[in-house]
Formats: sequence, structure tokens, C-alpha cells
Amino acid sequence: MIVTFLQSLPIEMFQYDFMCYAFLAAVLIAPLFAMLGTMAVNNKMAFFSDALGHSAFTGIALGVLLGLKNPLISMIAFGIFLSLAITKVKNAAPVSADTVISVFSSAAMALGLVILTGQGGFAQYSVYLIGDILTVQPQEIWVLFAVLIVMYVLWAIFYNRLLLVSINRSLAVSRGVPAALVEQLFVIMVAVAVMVSIRYIGILMINALLILPAAAARNVAHSNAAYHRLATVFGWISSIGGLWIAYTFGTSAGAAMVLTASILFFLTYAFSVHRRA
Repeated sequence: MIVTFLQSLPIEMFQYDFMCYAFLAAVLIAPLFAMLGTMAVNNKMAFFSDALGHSAFTGIALGVLLGLKNPLISMIAFGIFLSLAITKVKNAAPVSADTVISVFSSAAMALGLVILTGQGGFAQYSVYLIGDILTVQPQEIWVLFAVLIVMYVLWAIFYNRLLLVSINRSLAVSRGVPAALVEQLFVIMVAVAVMVSIRYIGILMINALLILPAAAARNVAHSNAAYHRLATVFGWISSIGGLWIAYTFGTSAGAAMVLTASILFFLTYAFSVHRRA
């Protein structure tokens, strides 16, 4: 029904079913990433989400070894495992957090590449590098919708505790907040969001799309509520605008989305600098 409505609009790209499905996927991915991106920016976790993206190859490789037709399950499982491992080591290791994340990211991506190239079929998985949202299928739209709903429910339940932990972990613990559990829940949410979206956005681009809309919103937001609303709006502008650019100029959709998000960041940054001057 939604596709029929879109095709009734006087917009050329909606005359194709695959563009309608891609549009719906972009509309669902944008608020999902905006929601998680705000907390990732607050917690300085840009490198963390990048590590999860790089680990997708290992998730795919495990799916190949297990004989899975769809590697999404193995990708999500390995993403959750890696996110919890990074969090555990990061909190216990005497070295800096970015060093721990870099080590895990490099090792995970290398392991995945070794397995896939050893199997002799890496070429068929290279699409995960740049992504292709134009190949999304109707059933995958429902998966994205279900993930978005579950994430919003968890966000509504745990947001205050997540925010308190991000602001002052010691204060959160003194208030009875299980900081370690809350942190683990958040990284699991990021892992799931990254893995279900990575085939459409691409390993090389997914971290930027998670971080940039939230970073752009942070440049101009006056309150926490405005921060989240603007991140969602900027996410939609980036995703839908990038999709239109990809259709018009025949470019990679994921790259066009990130480029649009980058432009928004620089515009909001310039505005914030001018406002403070």
C-alpha cells in the first residue's frame, strides 16, 4: 500500500519498485542511526562503531563456514560478541580505549578477510564494502521496521540510565544504576543496528552515517530534546537526499548519503561558529 502511494506521486524515481523499497529502508535506517548516534557522539564512540562495521567480514565468514544462506544471523552474533569483548577489555585494560578498539577492529577484519579469501569467493561479498540499498527486498523492510520498534522501546525504558552513565559513571553507580549492564545493552543495540544495515550502507560508510547526523545536530541544538529531533531530521535529509543523488547521478547510494551528511555537518558547524562569534 505504501509503495502504491509512493508510485502515485509525481516523482520519477518512485516509478520503480526498487527505488520505493530503497526509500522505505532509508526512512527506517535514518531514525535508528540518529537515536543511537546521539549517545555514541556523547560517549565519544565513533571508533567503536567503526570497529563493528569492520567486523562484519568476520560475521560473514562465520556464516559461510556454518553454511548459512543469509549471513545476517552470524553477523549479528559476532557483532554482539565483539562489542561486549571490546567493552570488557576497554574497561579493564591499562591502555587507552582507542588502542583497544583499534586492535579488535584490525584483528576482526583481518580474520574475516583471511577466511573469505581462503574460501575463494571474496568477490561475491565485496558488495558489503560500499553497500547497495537499491537491492533491499520487501521482507527486509519488515526486519528494519521490527528492529526500529524494538530499539525505540528499549530506548524509552533505558534512556535516562544511559544518559546518566554517559554523563557521570560514578554518579550513576551511586544512584543504583547498573552501569556495566547499561553500557553493555547500548553496545549490543549499536551492534544490531550496524549489522542489519551494513549491506545497504556499506562497511566503509556505515560509521559516518551513524555519527555525522548526530554530530551535525549537536552543533546547533539548544537542548537534549532538540538534539535528538535534529539528529533524526538530519538523518532523514542525509538518507533521502543521498538516495535522490544516487538515482539522479548514478552513484553509490551509501556514499551519497554520507556526503550529504558531511555537508550538513560543515554547514551546522559554520553556523555554530558564526553564532558564537
